[in-house]
Amino acid sequence: MRWCPVISTIPNDRNKSAATATISAPRRALIAVTSTTAPLHNGKPTGLFISEALHPYDAAVFEVTFASEKGTYTADWLSEQDDFLPKDERRQWDDFGIYLASAGHAALIDYPAATDLQRLASDVYAAGDVVAAVCHGSALLPGAMDSATGKSIIAGNTITGFTTEGEQVMGIDDTLRKEWKAKYIDKLVGEMGAKYVRPAGIWDNHCYVDGRIVSGVNPQSATSTAEAAVNVFEGL
Repeated sequence: MRWCPVISTIPNDRNKSAATATISAPRRALIAVTSTTAPLHNGKPTGLFISEALHPYDAAVFEVTFASEKGTYTADWLSEQDDFLPKDERRQWDDFGIYLASAGHAALIDYPAATDLQRLASDVYAAGDVVAAVCHGSALLPGAMDSATGKSIIAGNTITGFTTEGEQVMGIDDTLRKEWKAKYIDKLVGEMGAKYVRPAGIWDNHCYVDGRIVSGVNPQSATSTAEAAVNVFEGL
């Protein structure tokens, strides 16, 4: 297989004692990020949502590799605003030396056709490990195939991701549908035979675990999604 370009690999060794535990699977995590940027938010760029990569990185002592289809990234303007990136986290992000996220609206453009990233997810799943997504990152899951069944890894499973209502409340529904020709998460996962679920509020912290597949609904769910994925991993 052809591996997608890797942006950065970062060892998270802030709690080295945990790294000494004996485990059956490699303590390494791969976070897929979007390569695409496009104008949104009154012409400001959309791309990678910072907190959706920052919070999963903090979830546990893992060596983290960030990968995108083209090996490039652009920060989502909205993800840099104080409501989503407080000052203490902004300093922490700067310390990393990278600027990445696992989703962002731009993921609706490239994730559905990101065959290399989909193949990586398929390989991780086939190895018996955990596949997770948060917010618009769930757009990647339908294209990840289960080698045992020939179907998507989410077929017959329950998935969450950013809500259609959220796109409408943000006032960007027309741009996404008419200009981007984007399909929303509920439709993308439904086409692959998955059940879509969501919380009552569009910004509620909510993640869902279905076997070895973990998904979160929005940026507020990035930490809980990562923690849930780690819990599943620890139980393998």
